Amino acid sequence: MVSTWRRRHPDFPAAVSEDSGRPLFDGAEVAEWLIASDLGNAAPAELRSELALFGIIALRERFTPWQLVEALGSLLCLRRLDGRPLTDGVDGPASGTGADEMLWSAVLRRAERIDMEDEFVLRELRSLDATAAPLARLAEDLVEAAYDERGAYEWLLAARSRLGLDSLAADAVTPELRRLLTRLADLRLRLEHGEALTLADPHARAGDLLAALLDHTENRDRLTVLAADPDERLARITRRRLLLAGVSELDLDVQTGIDLEERLSDPDLIVTQLPYRPGEERSVVAALAEVERVSDLLRPGCMALVLGPADALVDELKDTEASRLRSALLRGNVVESVIALPGGVLPFRPGYRPALWTLTRGPVPEAEGKVLLADISSERLTTEVSIRLAEDVLLWRAEGLRELDGHDPRYGRVVSVAALEQTFGGPLTPPAPPAAVIWSDRLRERPALIAEAEAHLERATAGIRRYEDEHGPYRGGVLRRVGRLPRRVTLGRLIAEHRVTRLPGHRVDDRHLTADGHHVVLGPEEVTGARPVGARRIDRLLLATEYGRVALTEPGDVVYTLTPRLGLYVDHDGFSVVAFPARVLRVNPHAARPLTPRVLAALLGAARGTARSPGAVRPARGVEDYQLPELDPDEVRRFDALLAEIERRERLLRAQTDALAEARNLTIAGLADGTLTLADPPARPADLT
Repeated sequence: MVSTWRRRHPDFPAAVSEDSGRPLFDGAEVAEWLIASDLGNAAPAELRSELALFGIIALRERFTPWQLVEALGSLLCLRRLDGRPLTDGVDGPASGTGADEMLWSAVLRRAERIDMEDEFVLRELRSLDATAAPLARLAEDLVEAAYDERGAYEWLLAARSRLGLDSLAADAVTPELRRLLTRLADLRLRLEHGEALTLADPHARAGDLLAALLDHTENRDRLTVLAADPDERLARITRRRLLLAGVSELDLDVQTGIDLEERLSDPDLIVTQLPYRPGEERSVVAALAEVERVSDLLRPGCMALVLGPADALVDELKDTEASRLRSALLRGNVVESVIALPGGVLPFRPGYRPALWTLTRGPVPEAEGKVLLADISSERLTTEVSIRLAEDVLLWRAEGLRELDGHDPRYGRVVSVAALEQTFGGPLTPPAPPAAVIWSDRLRERPALIAEAEAHLERATAGIRRYEDEHGPYRGGVLRRVGRLPRRVTLGRLIAEHRVTRLPGHRVDDRHLTADGHHVVLGPEEVTGARPVGARRIDRLLLATEYGRVALTEPGDVVYTLTPRLGLYVDHDGFSVVAFPARVLRVNPHAARPLTPRVLAALLGAARGTARSPGAVRPARGVEDYQLPELDPDEVRRFDALLAEIERRERLLRAQTDALAEARNLTIAGLADGTLTLADPPARPADLT
């Protein structure tokens, strides 16, 4: 990109030095030029943050990833505690060995004065010498880019994997799951009502879940936060993170260990993720014991969100001790909901199957003795799914089960604990689809839809019979060729002789594609059959304003692609937009020996050497080198007529198979969810005799 910018823009910053023939540029100058020219394709704050990260990564030869994260976090925390920049009050030169020693000495004096009890920063800064002074300047750059210390620290922790600190990111969850937990906690609404709350996490790790909740509230002055983690390094990271998030020192306690400091306050809301254990070492009993320990911390009216392994929280249990423990939790009237989550919400553990329990001490009377079971394990955790699932749980928490005018859950079923006890240790999954799904208009109309599919099948069958009666059975009239084989000609030769014209495809932004535009978009997915033709469209006004003059296909154009494999599609209707890397071949009907689109596509599809070997980057030969037989004009005409006849019969058969598939799928779905049954088959004449 730098080479392109330097060539096209004379005002691009000049190189300041050279390293082994490579020009080196001033990073700040380049970042400011990208912001001023609007060529950075990112927000100014992100560009400045990336510049600071580049400087941090450059120091990895001098410091370990842990030292970088701990030292920078401590410097940001010191800046917040002292209320002024780290470089304030440091006289003398701005760079050099002497300047570094002066700056670092000043930083240490401030840390010893402000953090005498070593709660937040002192030990991390004392472990380094003046060679760490550049980190103080980088910390100032981070604050300038993020506007405050908290934003700088959150950005730094978001880049922990890029810094090489995968162990610190191993337990991180996706943003979608963090948003779901935030909605289920409902912390903002409770604080807006004027309540003072205590938030807790007994397995805090790096404090990701607590930070996510604090992100969504401005009333942090009414919050007390308790946390604990056995790893002292992680405990101190969490302590700094919560302080920078705006929690007062007096309302904050992070313990090194497994126990919360309850003398400060009893927790009103607990959000925690059970420690990960590999499958070979995972104990279902230990996981349920941790859930029990969390439930014991709850007073009446308080709640908890517990993220843990699905094999303990959801799956069928084969161990008697584990079954008794889970049964006791259910009978204790503390389990509010059980949610099976989709895989992949812990990015560093893609094979881990998570589940979520919400616990409430003292539920509303309408919810006593019942549990909401939900299963979204086969769903994508989109914003819509997250909002609807959170509504299900929050309304269940507020109202319980109301038989007449209650809210039917969209993703779960309300099940009595007594019914679950009948299958001791059985899976905690919904016994049937949600009531809202069963009583939806779509399901109510299933019998009518099946009858409509049966009518379509009958009409398609009748159409096939009429066509057979009119045209007779299919006969291709294929004979063995006698004499010399036709000579071969390459597609490149056909193009050179103007018998075929090749046209380029267009680069189309995916953001401009819809399902109801005016022009069909044909890309590699449509041409290879991976996506149905017509699923992607573009509005003609948008096409004209954003792309200028775009050549549309003409009826009969052959659209082809070589990526990811050879694909051919004859666009009989035309007026489509071809998306690169797909291209167009247009047959010249006025040539001396004309081809037809169907024949050209059929012969190209059967050409030899079009496949790509497994290790190859590109196909063995270009499309211009594909060889086709030079057929006589009469042979081309008969071949085209035969291909057209095959297409007509395929359409008739496809209508029949589509109707059968629709009836089959609706019937299977109805019998699977229990909303349909089968009538006795009608008696046949043979059965009556």
